[in-house]
Amino acid sequence: MKEFFVGVRLLARGLGQWRHTPGAMALGLIPGFVVSLVFAAALASWAIVLRDVVDDWTPFADSWDPVWATVVRVTVGVASFGAAAFLAIASFTAVTLLVGEPFYDRIWRATERSRTGRVPDSDYGFWRAAGDGIRLIARGIVAAGAAWALGLIPFVGGVIGAVVGLLLTGWLLADELTSRALSARGLDRRARRALLRENRARALGFGVATQACFLVPLGAVAIMPAAVAGSTLWAHAALGEEPLPERAEPEGRPVDPAR
Repeated sequence: MKEFFVGVRLLARGLGQWRHTPGAMALGLIPGFVVSLVFAAALASWAIVLRDVVDDWTPFADSWDPVWATVVRVTVGVASFGAAAFLAIASFTAVTLLVGEPFYDRIWRATERSRTGRVPDSDYGFWRAAGDGIRLIARGIVAAGAAWALGLIPFVGGVIGAVVGLLLTGWLLADELTSRALSARGLDRRARRALLRENRARALGFGVATQACFLVPLGAVAIMPAAVAGSTLWAHAALGEEPLPERAEPEGRPVDPAR
């Protein structure tokens, strides 16, 4: 559990980038706000039509006792909305990073310069970001399907589906968010996944904490810049890169990226 909470703290340390480069971080709020409006409208529309959709999906319950018919339909409705929410979260990250590529690239570069004094030479680029985003959405659909299926378990399905969905999408978020800093250091997709597996608990802590913030109203908008900065710090810690000393540290001691 210690490494899990190290990942959580790395997200919190990403918020510290506001102190170093407030202008770049503020610009990073714009893509998240625009995309969140679109996704919120989509989820609201789904919620409005969901009752009719569930009725169409469960015609067999029309002849059941009203109590059991209601239980089944509420279970299906909750599971379906939960799956849509988890899919929206995974897709939100991919779409926001793609739409806001210039903004988040600036945050990443600013974080690299302020924490290590250099920016890796390998180019990440729009098309690589697009490819990673498409893969994230595809994997998000699978995770949402798993959360939906588990959510159909009577009475406890909602809780189980929510927990599993949180862990699955947290892992996907960690994978996507760290891809920029790791790819810029020449790591291909296989090497990135291997590094994540080696630091599984830390990656889960970072990703789950990020997703938990996304569940708060407007949390996704507020946390995206910090998530980009925090994922860069995660890469530094996982690769053992030494940060520059911070002025706030007594006697110029280097700051441990995982602290």
